[in-house]
Amino acid sequence: MNRRPNPFGRSPFRPPLDRTRFEELVAEALDEIPSRFRRLIENVNVMVEDDCPPGTNLLGLYHGVPYPHRSPASYGNYPPDVIVIYRRPIESVSRTDDDIKDQVRDTVLHEVGHYFGLGEAELRQIERAVRERRRGERT
Repeated sequence: MNRRPNPFGRSPFRPPLDRTRFEELVAEALDEIPSRFRRLIENVNVMVEDDCPPGTNLLGLYHGVPYPHRSPASYGNYPPDVIVIYRRPIESVSRTDDDIKDQVRDTVLHEVGHYFGLGEAELRQIERAVRERRRGERT
């Protein structure tokens, strides 16, 4: 029997982060979203799950009706949109607690970007700019 290694196994570089602390990092990342955007976010449930769905390699997922596609006439009585941040996958690609914090911030920003209707190319461009700014702050 061939076994494939779990791509999101525990990192050999650091112990797992306490789930409560991970949830705090997600809340902090949400608080860092500029207020002009944060006040537009409504009817969204942000959750933390341990693992991504089998057969995927996701760090986060947005599911819902993107903001640009909503109108009072067409968007009523919908269940909340959902943003899920996956703890173990993020931990597995991170070597330090600071790496986890940065990856959580990037993932939350990415999924909130999907809420606002941004595509992958736009989000990658934004993420590169945010990482560059973050590097500049640390030096």
